[in-house]
Amino acid sequence: MTEPTTDWRTALEQIARTDTLLVALDFDGTLAPLQDDPMQSRALPESAAAIARLADLPATIVAYVSGRSLPDLRIIGEHDDASKVWLAGSHGVEYWRPADAVVTELDEPDETHERELLERLNAEAKQLVDGFEGAWIEDKSVGFALHTRLTPPDIAPGIQGVIDALVAREAPGWRRRPGHNLIEYSWRHEGKDAAVARLREQTGASAVLFAGDDVTDEDALGSLQEHDLGVRVGPGETSARVRVADAHEFAELLSALADLRAS
Repeated sequence: MTEPTTDWRTALEQIARTDTLLVALDFDGTLAPLQDDPMQSRALPESAAAIARLADLPATIVAYVSGRSLPDLRIIGEHDDASKVWLAGSHGVEYWRPADAVVTELDEPDETHERELLERLNAEAKQLVDGFEGAWIEDKSVGFALHTRLTPPDIAPGIQGVIDALVAREAPGWRRRPGHNLIEYSWRHEGKDAAVARLREQTGASAVLFAGDDVTDEDALGSLQEHDLGVRVGPGETSARVRVADAHEFAELLSALADLRAS
């Protein structure tokens, strides 16, 4: 795997000239520094300003592509019905589009059984982690997540093992996604690669810039085409062509992209 470049200004010049640009962005750790309380996450002001500029430009679509459920993503994204930003929540299971976007909806499967199973597993998982310092279960639209960001490092692996065993026993077909101090479990197997592909088709984008900071973002980064641009925010092995140090430097990148695209 080739180490990505840190010379993002040069990398931006080509993609900024594409006919229709899709700017697809992870939220936590990419637009916003990671928070101990995930619902306190908000985009850096510089990133929010650049996103607003990009979304107002012709033939330029901005989308948040997140593992968050759609309701939570709208809260942390400070996103209302007048927003021009598209949303793909729950790793591409849930979508929101601006009112004037014309798209073809796909048939959704009957998930009655899975939702009944989720209700039972969610309750059992919460009982299992009750009393463990810093560990908690986040409700998701199509699964749940175990958070251990505030858990002592010597305890976290044991808690993760307990929940892993529960899901392996009761829902062996569910997808397991590790992330920064969390593990997500879901009966839906879509990933951010599928979300970006669906957004590309629905927006008619001629090129995509995708940025993310975590393991789950590598699905999308690895799926990008030659004329696209992938950006990894922070450390870690990556398929991205560009790396920035953190959310603050990524805000600089977004602002520069808005400048180039506008000109």
